[in-house]
Amino acid sequence: MSYIVFARKYRPQAFDEVVGQSHITTTLENAIAQDRVAHAYIFAGPRGVGKTTTARIFAKALNCERGPTADPCNKCPLCLEITQGSSLDILEIDGASNRGIDEIRNLRENVKFSPSKGRFKVYIIDEVHMLTQEAFNALLKTLEEPPAHVKFIFATTQAHKVPPTILSRCQRFDFRRISIKDIVDSLKAIAKKENLKVEDDVLILMAKHSDGSMRDAQVVLDQISSFADGRISLEDASKILGAVSDDILFSLADSIKSRDALGALKIIDDLANEGKDVAEIVLYLIEHFRDLSVE
Repeated sequence: MSYIVFARKYRPQAFDEVVGQSHITTTLENAIAQDRVAHAYIFAGPRGVGKTTTARIFAKALNCERGPTADPCNKCPLCLEITQGSSLDILEIDGASNRGIDEIRNLRENVKFSPSKGRFKVYIIDEVHMLTQEAFNALLKTLEEPPAHVKFIFATTQAHKVPPTILSRCQRFDFRRISIKDIVDSLKAIAKKENLKVEDDVLILMAKHSDGSMRDAQVVLDQISSFADGRISLEDASKILGAVSDDILFSLADSIKSRDALGALKIIDDLANEGKDVAEIVLYLIEHFRDLSVE
């Protein structure tokens, strides 16, 4: 069996497993329970925070044999097909590579047909802001009066690029960056299941490096676990992530405080020669000064 990366292996399969987006999952659960499911949704927010994952769970909740239900069983054939990505009724479209009017015209023709097995056909268009203006125009009529068996979910990292005419026809949900605490707790649970020995400082470093993206944090944990072979130290993580140690940050801060320009430039030059990104060094230094100011 081929190796499954952490980001796929530990992808949430139910609403209560989605981390840091309870304001959205609760609303969707209530919409299903009250039979108030809209025909089109915009899921907007940073990368790796659960937009496409939530869309898949929502599609599963609508089509589960027990449903529509806010708690899909993940055992029936319909749920399993959606989990495996083989359902003919759940169509995931990459807006970046299927952005022209011809693709949208094809979609408009296909929405007329009833679902093959489930209750609804669900179209999940990722990075929808990449569609051309002509493609958006072709989508308008279908969004305005869609067949009863069709639901649209548009995911985007740049909602401001989606035309207002599209936004006005959708219910919008804004996904948040995931907190460092939530990311650390999730990584700790994965590390336990994978029998990895990881120091808390390492998990915090990974969480900070991911900038609120759970997927990025899981990818980093996966990468570092291969490098460290079971036990992950702060030194190992710093090497992989290109992080700057506290000792160096204190030395750099002292050079700046004492107006020792030559000393500061020497430290920066050493870091650059090690492959550190200068812009990243500045960000680490800003965070270091912020931490000092609030202590």
